[in-house]
Amino acid sequence: MIAPAASGSGLPTAIVHPCDEVSLQGALLARERGLIVPTLVGPERRIRAVAEQHGMDLHGCVVIDTPHSHASAAHAVALVREGLAAALMKGSLHTDELMGAVLDRNLGLRTDHRLSHVFYMDVPLYPKPLILTDAAINIEPTLEDKVHIVQNAIDFAISMGIASPNVALLAAVETVNPKMRATLDAAVLCKMADRGQIRGGRLDGPLAFDNAVSAAAANCKGICSPVAGQADILVAPDIESGNMLAKQLEYLADAITAGLVLGARVPIILTSRADSAATRLASAAIAVRYAQGRK
Repeated sequence: MIAPAASGSGLPTAIVHPCDEVSLQGALLARERGLIVPTLVGPERRIRAVAEQHGMDLHGCVVIDTPHSHASAAHAVALVREGLAAALMKGSLHTDELMGAVLDRNLGLRTDHRLSHVFYMDVPLYPKPLILTDAAINIEPTLEDKVHIVQNAIDFAISMGIASPNVALLAAVETVNPKMRATLDAAVLCKMADRGQIRGGRLDGPLAFDNAVSAAAANCKGICSPVAGQADILVAPDIESGNMLAKQLEYLADAITAGLVLGARVPIILTSRADSAATRLASAAIAVRYAQGRK
């Protein structure tokens, strides 16, 4: 994944408040691999102190001095609006600080799409990459929100080289139950895809998690579907289930994860502050691939 992404000249990226070892190291590692051309936005003295403490080379990096994290987020967004950055990468600030600047109605990076987050995951026990959405942005998405979440994920999957992704709409059961909103939303989304209101992928749902990723489980339950057992995209019904599933796969199944926010003017590399520099490198790689795919 990294090699094709590094074939260009590097994606101009504003690194927002990289004031700790991991966030600064991740940005510099992505620079060394030819993925991004970083502009470091944050308190310059703190950034240079972290670099000196950990032996990091800032040679060739532009550093824009800001007083605090909120100012860092606002200035990084302004760089995108001015055409000086084509992506954002979260540093050591809180997600809501960064997204507050991105979602500002007057000075932010909104489009006609709702923002959503995808995890691009390499799960050792699954035979192909797995995309999970939304586990970080939309807390309790409505049906209308889910249309955007699904379409964003399909567009992302296509940019990753998956020509016609299989989309599994997750719920606790695989049958429609009027008392369970997730099953009703799944059924409606499938019909919307039939009518061309969602394009580019094959949708099925509701599907329980086992039916989505295991052909044996789907066959046992008599589910006949090209998506069941062959999912490329898992769509969680809400942020709680999505976030728990992502972390279970990472911590109990040794999944390697990368994270990206879609739907803004530019891709936003969004990882947890606890994530490693390697995870940030992988996230930069998918941001580059996604940006190339959009072009």
